[in-house]
Amino acid sequence: MALIKSISGIRGTIGGMQGEGLSPIDVVKFTSAFATFLKNNSPKEKLQLVVGRDARISGQMVDSLVVGTLLGMGIDVIETGLSTTPTVEVTVVDKAADGGIIITASHNPMQWNALKLLNAKGEFINAEEGNAVLELAETMNIDFAKVEELGKYITDFTTIDSHIQKVVSLPLVDVNAIKSAGFKVAVDAVNSTGGIAIPRLLNALGVTDVVELNCDPTGKFAHNPEPLAENLTEISKVVKENNCNLGIVVDPDVDRLALICEDGKMFGEEYTLVAVADYVLSNQKGNTVSNMSSTRALRDVTEGYGCSYSASAVGEVNVVEMMKATNAIIGGEGNGGVIYPELHYGRDALVGVALFLTLLAKKNCTMSELRKTYPNYIISKNKIELTPDIDVDNVLKSMAEKYKNQPVNTIDGVKIEFGNEWVHLRKSNTEPIIRIYSESQTEEKANELAQKIINDIKSL
Repeated sequence: MALIKSISGIRGTIGGMQGEGLSPIDVVKFTSAFATFLKNNSPKEKLQLVVGRDARISGQMVDSLVVGTLLGMGIDVIETGLSTTPTVEVTVVDKAADGGIIITASHNPMQWNALKLLNAKGEFINAEEGNAVLELAETMNIDFAKVEELGKYITDFTTIDSHIQKVVSLPLVDVNAIKSAGFKVAVDAVNSTGGIAIPRLLNALGVTDVVELNCDPTGKFAHNPEPLAENLTEISKVVKENNCNLGIVVDPDVDRLALICEDGKMFGEEYTLVAVADYVLSNQKGNTVSNMSSTRALRDVTEGYGCSYSASAVGEVNVVEMMKATNAIIGGEGNGGVIYPELHYGRDALVGVALFLTLLAKKNCTMSELRKTYPNYIISKNKIELTPDIDVDNVLKSMAEKYKNQPVNTIDGVKIEFGNEWVHLRKSNTEPIIRIYSESQTEEKANELAQKIINDIKSL
């Protein structure tokens, strides 16, 4: 059993003793702490929150606890039911709500669930706010509402359709071009709410030939829900056997987008953002942002348009902060997370699908041909385990000093650039290990770079 408390939310496994997993008591504890935080920082007498969930089996149970707790805190609730993370984010703004809670453990297996916490902008709360919520949860200095002050319960199950309409109406989404292309598309939604949202979106975009795989939102994930190549063998086969133009894969809460080429090969999760950014920049010049562990290809494409690229610390909140600071017009993370501020500051697979299909339609080429137009990089992911007595911060500081003559970025661990190659070292917050991500133009070179850094660390 596991319970992980972080600034962006609370996640854990369902079942077991209180405090060892995400038990009903823990759900009430952290929901009431978040509600108290919002009330303490708002001049309003009455607050309103949006609540939505993915389709995992524990979702209904956790949803009932969250809603009941909010009502007990005197907060009005707009219940959206089965939804997506970006849909709840958009809905918070649409309804002028004071925040939101998304009940999803994202790409974690089905025994996990989580509370993701949103502010009034429909964005994840920041580190300072998250720490304040955690402190309230520990002290449990919670004041529940009197009976005549209980919150009101409102349902709105149209929010996915509203979200889709906003996506389809974006100026850079060309429905006519997509419809004329006559795409045949396979969709794998891992039996979560993407099975509701993505087919509806495709229909709204004029795509009528859709092969659905794992689109029944039962919450019984047909495979490991993280959209990585090793988990997507079935959809790869379906794309080839059905002569599809492409395959679309989303995670359980639909904020990550992976794409499959017509030959069944991965387009590359890192390249979802690269391709979408290419399309956006071809129509509008502006800055881009991704996190420090994402592919250099975005920087190459951005600079090819004469624009500026910036790297943020890892984490969606950090990417969004950097995007705002640099007025970026497109950004995201290399895990298939596309953030398009024209709609909202949050990773959104629906926006990613619409912009990508527009690009593919206008290019009039296959997925494989499109992929070849981008710089090819490979990321190698490794880690080195250290004994608990080793000062990890000092190790990272020593590595930054060792390579001080190279471009070094220390906003999140240490990132060292070697021409077109880079290596990013980050410490784990929960165990004595250093994560080592390296990128080069071949897997062999990326692994060699990682090993060189590992040897350097061992020598310390």
